[in-house]
Amino acid sequence: MGQMINFKRPDGADCRGYLTGPSDNDKAPGVVVIQEWWGLNDQIKGVADRFAALGYRALVPDLYKGKVALDDAEANHLMTNLNFGDAATQDIRGATQYLKKTSAKAGVVGFCMGGALTVLAAMYVKDADACSSWYGFPPEEAGDVKTIRTPLQLHLAEDDAAFSPEEARSLEAKLRDGKVPFESYWYKAGHAFFNESGQNYNVEHAKLAWERTTTFFAKHLK
Repeated sequence: MGQMINFKRPDGADCRGYLTGPSDNDKAPGVVVIQEWWGLNDQIKGVADRFAALGYRALVPDLYKGKVALDDAEANHLMTNLNFGDAATQDIRGATQYLKKTSAKAGVVGFCMGGALTVLAAMYVKDADACSSWYGFPPEEAGDVKTIRTPLQLHLAEDDAAFSPEEARSLEAKLRDGKVPFESYWYKAGHAFFNESGQNYNVEHAKLAWERTTTFFAKHLK
């Protein structure tokens, strides 16, 4: 099972995270797993454990520095106060660099708020070898997605109330314009359909999207 560790950000500051993976192989490919807006809770640790079961070293950086939200209002407050640029270029980049000390390759996967941060990582974390974003993307002013050269995968929900499907289609158009190496998939589901503890959980779509992500990572990381 996993454990809490400390790792260094590029700026030298410490960040905590949940690390799990095959106990006998510190050279296994790495995956940085980015939380939903709830924080580093048991559900996202469980996602990391699923990657570990597939032979990856998985690290979940604690972006909220120890805080975990129990309701929507608290989650919204924590997310609103998060510096997304700092989280992507420092916490997530530091986590990627930590894994790549021994892993030849490392990817980034994130959900909801973490999905937005995953797209930012594709833009700004050159250490990442592949990025899979689930129902989340950053606002336009966060940067030019056309500059992305890291293989990117998007999972998008047709009935997403948190991230507008219209904006998602505009994102796809920009990625095509920039000749970004990306693939995108749409699901007839609501936001956060992969989270088994949430109200929009959809077993069928969660399974399909998970298979697509694990196939994508096997291709680019293994």
